[in-house]
Amino acid sequence: MSEKLGKIAEVELEGFILENCGHTRKEVSVKPGFGVDVSLVDLPNKLALISTSDPLSLIPSLGLEESAWLSVHLMANDMATTGFTPQYAQMVLNLPASLSREDFKTYWNYIHQFCKEIGVSITGGHTGFVEGQNSTISGGGTFFSVAPKKEIILSNRAEVGDVILVTKTCALSSSALLTMSFPQTIKNKLGKQTYEAGCEMFGQTSSLKDGLTAAGTGSKFPEIHAMHDVTEGGVLGAIYEMVKASGKGAFINNDALPVYSWQKEVCELFNLDYREIIGAGSMIISCEKGKEQQVISRLKAENIDCSAVGEIKGEEKGVKIKKGEELKDLAYKTEDPYWKAFFTAIKSSWK
Repeated sequence: MSEKLGKIAEVELEGFILENCGHTRKEVSVKPGFGVDVSLVDLPNKLALISTSDPLSLIPSLGLEESAWLSVHLMANDMATTGFTPQYAQMVLNLPASLSREDFKTYWNYIHQFCKEIGVSITGGHTGFVEGQNSTISGGGTFFSVAPKKEIILSNRAEVGDVILVTKTCALSSSALLTMSFPQTIKNKLGKQTYEAGCEMFGQTSSLKDGLTAAGTGSKFPEIHAMHDVTEGGVLGAIYEMVKASGKGAFINNDALPVYSWQKEVCELFNLDYREIIGAGSMIISCEKGKEQQVISRLKAENIDCSAVGEIKGEEKGVKIKKGEELKDLAYKTEDPYWKAFFTAIKSSWK
């Protein structure tokens, strides 16, 4: 098994990919960057085209409907960080040759259904079957939206003094996916209640409502300075990315990070740290100090939990995390151990 699973490391991203992005065009006002969720292309009339891309999921142990949900909503989560909904989509499907045409039709119908529910029109792409394709990644997609440029929220605009908020819980998607992918193991080792809790949590893996509620669906709330969705690297990784993208430092209170006891048990079973693994469905929000309770209250009104976990500092302060009485530098992990744990469990014949 490769030791380099997951997203490419920051040093490779900044040292090679970001230096080689084709032709430079002046209308590209927000370019690719570490911790940056979307790009912006300036349009006439003070509008901008927002775009974001992600892999598409096809996980046999999870199911076709659930895989399609992840495919749509993980892309939507990135768009949600801007405070706007996605409008258009391009999809590229590289499907395993073993997938039946009936299963493909079922999978695509769910893609269609979930896109329709959030107002996304699929405008094109590519679909094919590939021999030797045995990955849980079945291709990739891009979501687009057009919005007034001045109203678009970006992950690199956190301000010193901002309060750092986290919606829902740590390890949201990881704990749900591991529970649903290995139901017999979870039931036998942790009990039926844990299994049911994990299945129920899967429906929270979308943070689209989180972002829209925090930012405002009509006029935008000015106290929201930056948002970043939680993907690989977990809640701690997402906070680090937003802080670094903004050229700032941070203080994080480890004891304030939200997590359920059953999630801790699932993570311990797979030898994972709940703070550092994929947490799709949670949103990191950088909010003006003194306005955090207003944000927490309007999220709560939509049945979305939200916790204050830290504060944005000057860059010279670094990124610090306090656990108990110990204060230390937050080490950014270049690899998310979730993938290795997932595939190790499959190879160990966990059911």
